[in-house]
Amino acid sequence: MKYLIVLMLLFVGALNAEDGYPDDGLEEYKTKSSEQTVLKPNSSLVISVVGQGVAPSFTISPAQAYALAKRAATADAYRLIAEKVNGVQVEGKDTIRNMVMQRSTVNTQVRAMIKNATIVETTFKDGLCEVEMEIRLDYSQFN
Repeated sequence: MKYLIVLMLLFVGALNAEDGYPDDGLEEYKTKSSEQTVLKPNSSLVISVVGQGVAPSFTISPAQAYALAKRAATADAYRLIAEKVNGVQVEGKDTIRNMVMQRSTVNTQVRAMIKNATIVETTFKDGLCEVEMEIRLDYSQFN
């Protein structure tokens, strides 16, 4: 078993050496991969997402159920756009006692300012509301 782990580590080290990225630190890898430009001059990028929201069971009327489900779906769509534009910060923590996993938690966080997102389509069926939202990013917005 120990030999298998050593072989796997050597194999992963060889892969890192072949791809041209240093295997001694993640920071330089981040720097190299972030140099690629997604948005080029005189071009635009359209990001499209579908947010989902469920109507709560305690509503007074179908109109209230629709309004609450649409609000939840819109908030979900904004979150999905923020995840695509800015990324997601993930933090994990495992608690191990006597070589047995006791607790595992994963927290995610997204921070972004979203402007000019438009709702393309809204559907509501069987208590589920889906909102299709898109945002257009132009190269000129960032210069």
